[in-house]
Amino acid sequence: MNTCCTEHARASAGLPAIEPGMPAPAGTGLSRRSLLLRSAGLGLAVYGAGKLAKLPVFEAGVAHAQAGGPGTVLLNVFLDGGVDSLSVLAPVEDATYRRLRPQLALKDGRPFAEDPRLRWHPSVNALADLHAEGKVSVLPAVGYTGADQSHFTSRHFWEVGALDANLRTGWLGRVLDRIGAADNPLQGVSLDGQLAPSLATARNPVAALDKPEDFGFWAPGAWGPAGDLAVPAFTNIGRSLLGADDPAIAQAAQAAAFAGTVRDALAPLGNDGKPAYASAAAYPQSSDAFPKRLAGFAAMLAAGLPVRAASVRAPGTWDTHANQEETLPKNLQLTFDSLLAFQRDLEARGLADRVLTLVWSEFGRRAAENGSGTDHGAAGVGFLIGTRAAGRMIGEFPGVDKLDAQGNLRATSDFRGLYGALCGDWFGVDPLAVLPDARNIGRPVILK
Repeated sequence: MNTCCTEHARASAGLPAIEPGMPAPAGTGLSRRSLLLRSAGLGLAVYGAGKLAKLPVFEAGVAHAQAGGPGTVLLNVFLDGGVDSLSVLAPVEDATYRRLRPQLALKDGRPFAEDPRLRWHPSVNALADLHAEGKVSVLPAVGYTGADQSHFTSRHFWEVGALDANLRTGWLGRVLDRIGAADNPLQGVSLDGQLAPSLATARNPVAALDKPEDFGFWAPGAWGPAGDLAVPAFTNIGRSLLGADDPAIAQAAQAAAFAGTVRDALAPLGNDGKPAYASAAAYPQSSDAFPKRLAGFAAMLAAGLPVRAASVRAPGTWDTHANQEETLPKNLQLTFDSLLAFQRDLEARGLADRVLTLVWSEFGRRAAENGSGTDHGAAGVGFLIGTRAAGRMIGEFPGVDKLDAQGNLRATSDFRGLYGALCGDWFGVDPLAVLPDARNIGRPVILK
């Protein structure tokens, strides 16, 4: 088997790369239980700092979590690079807006019912449809006071849920440490094949994988019947060595036992890249994996897998310093058409009341264009999507006549307040136990 085990999670070992001097991603330096199994370039890794129990711990843990009944789920969707909120929801008739954006100003769009000044970008009609159904809460200017316009710093703050460059666990990871279990590695799932820092836990394991049908093993020199026999043999050897006195052997054994259990859990959903499930909605056809990952995640939930939180990156790059008119509409269209399909899939399967989708980006863009693009800004736009979402705006659109000293939108809602509401109202966890800054920040109404 092509395996790789390591004690510590590092930026080079399943975490996002960063520039020197920037905050290390959540998960860095935490003890890591990992097994990376590659098949056609795809992999799975398991992370968690907690001590894992002996024997068939993962089967028992997954089965116990499933038997406990379905829980609420949050899908965390990251628009990497800083989405231009003034294009997603644009004050098209504002003279200052048109002056600041002689080339990029949106000319028209569907009216935003909650603020007559704003229009939806034509490429997010799917989101506008869901909003019209009362299934989207819009945060038109979400951020924090004194915004840091570094991708790495601002992203880190959003991922850890605090303005703390030294925090090493993700805010969702800390939620899972409280509501999860040491023997359920499927409670948190990163759908990008690497650990999402927001899911980095201190105790309980979480998993990183690609689409469920792509999980597999590759045994060098073994294929066909021999390869089929190698997988259970590898897993059984690992299970037999759980609790070994040698720490390295014990760690490898735990990883092998996990891999076999996750393989068994995902097996009904497909293998060798061929899904064995049928989606209940039509997803966009794309060479990008995003819509297929959402379809696979919906199938995982429909199969009863005990997931409580998941994270995935939206397609494309959102750091539109140049060529914004060309790149932004494509990214918006694929992202929100896919999320509409995901919502319809959940609704058709009877799962929609269990799932909220949070869409966020590390910051917005500068109000003034730079010619063909926009530079880093401060407050941005975010969305909470689901049948149980309150469907009401959180904060207000501050307008472009009272920008901050750098020419950016001022925040009218704080992301930490949103997280506090998700902790308390969605997951049933005391926000003060998860978010260091929660005591001083108000929590919005997020549920119907």
